Amino acid sequence: MSKTLIAAAFAAATLLSGASSAQDAGKMSFFITSAGPGKGAELGGLEGADRHCAALAAKAGSKKEWRAYLSGLSADGKTPVNARDRIGKGPWINAKGVVVATGVDDLHSANNKLSKDNSLTEKGTVVNGRGDTPNTHDILTGSQADGRAFADGADHTCKNWTSSAADGSANLGHHDRQGGGADGTSWNAAHPSKGCGQENLVATGGAGLFYCFATN
Repeated sequence: MSKTLIAAAFAAATLLSGASSAQDAGKMSFFITSAGPGKGAELGGLEGADRHCAALAAKAGSKKEWRAYLSGLSADGKTPVNARDRIGKGPWINAKGVVVATGVDDLHSANNKLSKDNSLTEKGTVVNGRGDTPNTHDILTGSQADGRAFADGADHTCKNWTSSAADGSANLGHHDRQGGGADGTSWNAAHPSKGCGQENLVATGGAGLFYCFATN
């Protein structure tokens, strides 16, 4: 094969690969952040978390609208924010084209397909789980298992995602569905964090990551 033909074949393969990547990014509607803002549970509130989701998705080639799967406390007389009410109707597809849930009820049922292998980052990579070094399976949610905010009057959101203090707490899920205790296999409500700072989250098996869902 001549050099000209080889170059043409390579260019065609590159174009096809680029088209495939663009198509995959267009289909993706769910991911775990490949990195958090780096300030523990201080995400700039729900709005800041949404912006982080959108920025990571845009870098991956997505043009969808994105929301963080996070619940929020009631403030100034407002109704508490439920994570399940922020994320659209589904279905939700990971970066590899796997449908992880068909809708909100399916997402919060035993039928969802969330797992270590399916709960991928926006880059299509697997997030470290239990048994890996480091273990980063703790995912920020601030939510109960049904996707709703807590109604016990306590703060489960590190002051509505504005605190990176050593004290305080946020509820966490296990993306790999692995862990001890009755709730250790919950993707969104496994246990509370021991503090809100980045070091606190790392110490308990996390990295300040959270779930992102496309609303359209």
